[in-house]
Amino acid sequence: MAPPGQAQRSPSPSQPSGKGEVSDLKAQLRQLAGSRAPGVDDSKRDLFKKVISYMTVGIDVSSVFGEMVMCSATSDIVLKKMCYLYVGNYAKGNPDLALLTINFLQRDCKDEDPMIRGLALRSLCSLRVANLVEYLVGPLGSGLRDGNSYVRTVAVIGILKLYHISAVTCIDADFPAMLKRLMLNDPDTQVIANCLAALQEIWTLEASNSEEASREREALLSKPLIYYFLNRIKEFSEWAQSLVLELVAKYVPSDNNEIFDIMNLLEDRLQHANGAVVLATIKVFLQLTLSMNDVHQQVYERIKAPLLTLVSSGSPEQSYAVLSHLHLLVMRAPILFSSDYKHFYCQYNEPFYVKKLKLEMLTAVANESNTYEIVTELCEYAANVDIPMARESIRAVGKIALQQYDVNAIVDRLLQFLEMEKDYVTAETLVLVKDLLRKYPQWSQDCIAVVGNISSKNVQEPKAKAALIWMLGEYSQDMHDAPYILESLIENWEDEHSSEVRLHLLTAVMKCFFKRPPETQKALGDALAAGLADFHQDVHDRALFYYRLLQYNVTVAERVVNPPKQAVSVFADTQSSEIKDRIFDEFNSLSVVYQKPSYMFTDKEHRGPFEFSDELGNLSIGADAADTVVPAHQVDANDKDLLLSTSETEKEDGRALSSNGSAYSAPLYDAPASVPASQIQSDLVNLTSGLSGHVPAASLAIDDLLGLGLSVTPAPAPSPPSLSLNPKAVLDPGTFQQKWRQLPISLTQEFSVSPQGIAALITPQALLRHMQGHSIQCIASGGQSPNFKFFFFAQKAEESSNFLVECIVNTSSAKAQVKIKADDQSMSQTFSTLFQSALSKFGVQ
Repeated sequence: MAPPGQAQRSPSPSQPSGKGEVSDLKAQLRQLAGSRAPGVDDSKRDLFKKVISYMTVGIDVSSVFGEMVMCSATSDIVLKKMCYLYVGNYAKGNPDLALLTINFLQRDCKDEDPMIRGLALRSLCSLRVANLVEYLVGPLGSGLRDGNSYVRTVAVIGILKLYHISAVTCIDADFPAMLKRLMLNDPDTQVIANCLAALQEIWTLEASNSEEASREREALLSKPLIYYFLNRIKEFSEWAQSLVLELVAKYVPSDNNEIFDIMNLLEDRLQHANGAVVLATIKVFLQLTLSMNDVHQQVYERIKAPLLTLVSSGSPEQSYAVLSHLHLLVMRAPILFSSDYKHFYCQYNEPFYVKKLKLEMLTAVANESNTYEIVTELCEYAANVDIPMARESIRAVGKIALQQYDVNAIVDRLLQFLEMEKDYVTAETLVLVKDLLRKYPQWSQDCIAVVGNISSKNVQEPKAKAALIWMLGEYSQDMHDAPYILESLIENWEDEHSSEVRLHLLTAVMKCFFKRPPETQKALGDALAAGLADFHQDVHDRALFYYRLLQYNVTVAERVVNPPKQAVSVFADTQSSEIKDRIFDEFNSLSVVYQKPSYMFTDKEHRGPFEFSDELGNLSIGADAADTVVPAHQVDANDKDLLLSTSETEKEDGRALSSNGSAYSAPLYDAPASVPASQIQSDLVNLTSGLSGHVPAASLAIDDLLGLGLSVTPAPAPSPPSLSLNPKAVLDPGTFQQKWRQLPISLTQEFSVSPQGIAALITPQALLRHMQGHSIQCIASGGQSPNFKFFFFAQKAEESSNFLVECIVNTSSAKAQVKIKADDQSMSQTFSTLFQSALSKFGVQ
């Protein structure tokens, strides 16, 4: 016997029980279409519910369109709503079917019931079929003159929909002027609010094409209209109040008296229960008083209480939104909120994202008077079972320590964290202790005494291990076991996967060598040998750099690697003041929640680290075409091969990268790739004795460990390869696209760009002209700082053999990632050298 749960289970109404279910529905609807029998509306409701449920889960029920329309001839408003929902869903994708609905929707627009009139008008405007706009003008005009406010409200939004379907039809019917009259004379505030929203959108979009529309948009910010809205603001709904307040925030009063009048009118809006209204009012107050410093500060005092009240009431999501705005104000004026720090203490039942934001605010408001209480509270959080919360709390304590003058108690608290014997606590604390020692070197004795008791084997996180290694190198003269700890870490070089740790290890063992040469000699030799054999390019380069420094002059090497250091007074802020001001200007928007200006998350160029549009229409063509663009039809818009983001191209060319994922190729020398550690050790003996006996630098030269035959004088630049290019090469975009798809990638490399070249990239066209001077033509370019993307091509002078290049220049790292495809792949390396030579001269010549 089946379990009770299964025995009573009925088929889900959202899933068809068989292939003929939709056909059965169609037949049943056809039977009921003309029936007037009692209870027929109830039967229709059941069938309509099934149709809507199928449509909701993605099942195609467009085949019953005609039957649904026939069944809509009823006075039952519930059936009307379901029918309108169905029609609106399928009309846009089936314009021919949508034509069937026009008659019954127009008929319903004249129904006696205002609810049905409004619903029918809304559905008629939601069809979004360009061929049917002529049928919308009449019903919309009647709707604006309707005696019922609901119908007028729907008609106003319908005009906005009509504008987006056919702007010309909307303007020709003089609907904007009708909306303006309705906005000024209608007794219903919701109609007025809808008119305001529609006019703002229409005139903003039309302003670029029409001076009249531009004047009308500016007229919305005139004093009579602003005062008209403000005097009726209490009658508006919460949504409408927010809309009006957003408009008022853009208004520029003529004098200070007008500013105070507006603020007095809106004073009671600060006590509103709706957070959106309160935030919109605060934005008005802040914008109006920007030029009045004293009043602006008083505004901060006035808005504290409403904001703190909103934070403590409502959902966590609302609290986070309000806290984000409060955080912005705290960062601008922390002293004004320093006495309210207890409001930012975390509650046990708050989600992590709220707690994290509160920790940032506690960090911002900390000063001499409240630091002890705040740090005490944060130390409680550090013992929290919630590991992310504990980590953030320790970071907050560290940030407070870095911004205070009297840090005695804070340093003691941080050192106590190291004794908690929790891996994540130790890791976060080590990173903070490193920063503290950079700012407060006088605390080195106390910190090193505690850090020296930590076993490097118990520190696994890369950032924490790097911090510990930094301290071992920086204070190796005070840490008795420093050389031996570094030596044990170097012995496990192959097991360390983090390049950051290996880089710190190279630097630390160099510093230790200059302070305690005999004990560190073996460790330095092993580190240099391991670094020179490392696959990671940065590690390899640093090891080679240190080796050459030692070879050149040990005294110079010590001044470079271990110079006298000054305490760091201020750590760099992650956001510039310009960005913060831009966010403040966009108060009461998502910019504050995201903590970045709107253009960073709305423009296509800012939707990823480096991403281009799927269309080639916005890519500049040719070196001399600074103001021209290729029409989109000239190239295949669906071909994304030329427009892959940086991450996608790396995936595509993973086979061409080195084992560490870097596209950079190290310089090639006629020498073995690595050197035995024993050979380096024997050469370092001379260094050690030299450091101990202060032998002149000339006698401290190391024999050439790598057999490179390097000398102190720089090697001459390589001569350009023997490849002649056609200076008048021509290639149309379509052919370029086709070749790019068909040809395999011959080379993937990374080149350095000179600082002068990076500076010249302020105008990317300069690079196009420069490369054209080297017979390398640009077919397309795009992007903006810090990432620019170019597509070049070149042709051999003696034959029609093409070289295609994709070049992504990152101005932050001063690197250019280059992919080369060629008809003649045997010449790819030669062309690459020529391309690199031309690129290296950009901005220099």
